[in-house]
Amino acid sequence: MTKIKVKSKNVREQTGKSGCSLVFQGGFEEMLSCGYTPLGKTPEFDSAISKIAELISSMTIHLMENRKSGDVRIKNALSRLIDIYPNNWMTRKTFIYNIVYTLLLEGNCISLPITKNGNIESLDLIPPSWVTLLSDNGLGYKVYIQGVEYSPDDVLHFVNNPRFPYPWKGNGYEISLSTVIKNLNQAAKTKNSFMESKWKPSLIIKADAVTDEFGNALDRQAILDNYIKTSREGEPWLIPADVFDITEIKPLSLNDLAINDAVNIDKKTVAAVLGVPEFVVGVGAFNKEEWNNFINTRLKPLCNIIEQEITRKLLISPNWYVRFNVKSLYSYDINTLSTVGANLYTRGIMTGNEVRDWIGENPKEGLDELVILENYIPQGMIGDQKKLNGGGEDNGKTSAAS
Repeated sequence: MTKIKVKSKNVREQTGKSGCSLVFQGGFEEMLSCGYTPLGKTPEFDSAISKIAELISSMTIHLMENRKSGDVRIKNALSRLIDIYPNNWMTRKTFIYNIVYTLLLEGNCISLPITKNGNIESLDLIPPSWVTLLSDNGLGYKVYIQGVEYSPDDVLHFVNNPRFPYPWKGNGYEISLSTVIKNLNQAAKTKNSFMESKWKPSLIIKADAVTDEFGNALDRQAILDNYIKTSREGEPWLIPADVFDITEIKPLSLNDLAINDAVNIDKKTVAAVLGVPEFVVGVGAFNKEEWNNFINTRLKPLCNIIEQEITRKLLISPNWYVRFNVKSLYSYDINTLSTVGANLYTRGIMTGNEVRDWIGENPKEGLDELVILENYIPQGMIGDQKKLNGGGEDNGKTSAAS
């Protein structure tokens, strides 16, 4: 049931090897930059890839078989492994969530199948920091997990955003979004500093007093307590007209600094690069058509990465393949589902229980047959209708009269 050839050594028992690297001075200074923030720590980027991972991991994974009459879903031990318990530590949702999140963040995700007596027992996810992908000086490559060499056929290697000269290797979005992420982080720091700044009084009070009386904080506080402090909130101030002059000031706001406009532009750039709707990163409002287009153009291709790798590496039968239930993510309302379901039911395309399952209702007895036409008769009795045989309810008199 598996094409994977697993090494005799188990990855759980392997010990890692140490390594070192050399960095030139310019790169060293860049690495030590105090302003560096990983992509995963940026709220806009994290919210976008988290939403993608959340949606894809919420879909069930079907094990399908090609047949002459159409593709049929198969339920067996392998389908349960893929869709319910891929390993001893994760459910399918957690497993797929980690794969998609790592794909978008790192570009590569490795899963090592563990077999026993020819059967797959577990699909272990390998942390990206344990994995090294090196060219074999040809068109292929080798996978190293904590220093132990594996052939690409021995692991599930999910690849996103591949590029030459290494088309087998995925890439993250650090280069595409480095400047944008830097601007977003700087805007957040500027906003926090602006909001936390104490140099934003709403009033300036000029007092006619000797300079010595303002020499320390206690004297200034005494003047405020004597003249400005009130016993209850909202009580008016009573101050000598010739002693105090109160002026209202308006400090700079975030709109004056044009931060919000610049942040919205950068957020839209993040959304465009990752292929998510703008409202996912906090810009704009929900749009049904935009959401459905997002599922078709962004989520489906990511699902194909996982589907094709599992089908190619784990399934022996050429008639089997895995498929995500993408239909469950489209934005439907109950009126649309009921209308489409009723039309398919009356045309003999879906059974009544299939329609009930669409709208989230339990099946009912007697609704498992296909019906057609306005009479709602079983599909197998279509040819028995009297009006198709020249007869009618009055034993043919109506037909003869006409």
